Amino acid sequence: MGRIAKLGVFCAAMIPQGINAAVTFAIPSKVGDGGHSYAPLDPAPLGISFEFFAFPSYLTNVTATNQCLSNWKDLTGVWPPIRIGGTTQDRASFDASTSAYVVYSVANPADAPMTLTFGPKFMSLAGTYPGSVVVGLNRGKNNIDNTIAAAKVAVAEVKNLLAIELGNEPEYYPKDGQPIASGTWNPSVDASSQVDWNIRVGSAVGKTNIIQAGNWNQAPPQWGAAQLIAKENATSKQYVRHYAHHNYPGGDIQKLQSHSQTASNVRSMFAADVAAVKQQTGKEYVLGETNSVSGGGAANVSPTFGAALWTMDYALRLAATNISRTYFHHGTVGNCQYCFWGRYSMGAPYYGATAAVALTAGARTIAALDDGSTKDGVYVVFDGEGRALRVLLLNSEYYAGGGARRGAQVFTLTGLGAVGEVRAKRLTGVSSLARVDRGDAISFGGQKWTDGTCVVAGKEVFETTRVENGQAAFEVKAAEALLVYLR
Repeated sequence: MGRIAKLGVFCAAMIPQGINAAVTFAIPSKVGDGGHSYAPLDPAPLGISFEFFAFPSYLTNVTATNQCLSNWKDLTGVWPPIRIGGTTQDRASFDASTSAYVVYSVANPADAPMTLTFGPKFMSLAGTYPGSVVVGLNRGKNNIDNTIAAAKVAVAEVKNLLAIELGNEPEYYPKDGQPIASGTWNPSVDASSQVDWNIRVGSAVGKTNIIQAGNWNQAPPQWGAAQLIAKENATSKQYVRHYAHHNYPGGDIQKLQSHSQTASNVRSMFAADVAAVKQQTGKEYVLGETNSVSGGGAANVSPTFGAALWTMDYALRLAATNISRTYFHHGTVGNCQYCFWGRYSMGAPYYGATAAVALTAGARTIAALDDGSTKDGVYVVFDGEGRALRVLLLNSEYYAGGGARRGAQVFTLTGLGAVGEVRAKRLTGVSSLARVDRGDAISFGGQKWTDGTCVVAGKEVFETTRVENGQAAFEVKAAEALLVYLR
């Protein structure tokens, strides 16, 4: 049982200096009320993407991997989804004769290989994962027979195979010197290529609804699902399970952490493309690969607590925009600033991701109650009967620490009914710049995760707040979030 910290009810006269005037949000009495946009929730909307060549190492050499994923399974009852892919999937050739997971050579262990092979054992390892798996295969080399051979092994060995991805970020094929793009290569040519490969691979493995289509990083609509759907025919559509895009918003910590910036990024990048998929196909849209800053992250941005707040906010905004699953990318082991965990240290973003998982666990529907125009974010999730289950409050104001005054925001929630008091868990760090690998204090509900093992440490702390006349108020400091349990 967690430790309980008592909080009172704020009123305007009680707001001390440094705390912004209260903002008020009404909790809908049921799904559909209040004029908000509601989105269905996947049982496990937050997942992990592993760079193709590094995947075996994450599962066999990084102790924290299984525990970190298991922690989320304990919250939701469902293992988080994983995707295996990235730039090196288009450098990888299948070798049925090798007994190794992967075979490659690099001058520096921090490098990614320029060419590699993988064998059946790679797929057998993927088949040991108890959650859903997306496997990315090579399209860039234009060797469809080799890719089909790998796809057949994936279907046979990966018991929880959700989809096969044919090529990673194909818009970059010309600069990468990929043979398939040796002639004219543009969104239209790529779309025709995808249609052809989807049919040929899908028919070869004898499965419909098996392809994760799209997988671009450049922004829609030029590179997007809508332009691919326009090229598809009935034959190719039957093989597509869902459509995917990638995204790396980048920027400094202040920009990345900003709630209004996150909401704008999601809205401008994906709202129209998601709507096109829903309206024209009725299929899912996922973020197949994403993280804070491309290329493994930025040292002064990606490992910080500000990035943790972004991870949480971004995952929830995507879910509220009808994006079914979001896969946060993990690159080269030991050279990955944005990774949630590694061999020796936890990453701050794992804390934000876990808060997002805790909000959505067991819920069926999500809505954003704020309009995305300010620093304040409010998300509410609902159970299977349409009742509000939990609320997450975010104050994304940047806080650099160093003795500076830390502002705060009071959130007043109304429509709470006759509940006497509610519990909450706080996601906090000493500043936006805090880093686990530097020993800075970061916690969620008073707990942290142990470096190297991802085992939870510390006593779980719940704060309690009285509800009077159906409302309660909560103070959230700059660069903090609060998860409020309504049931």
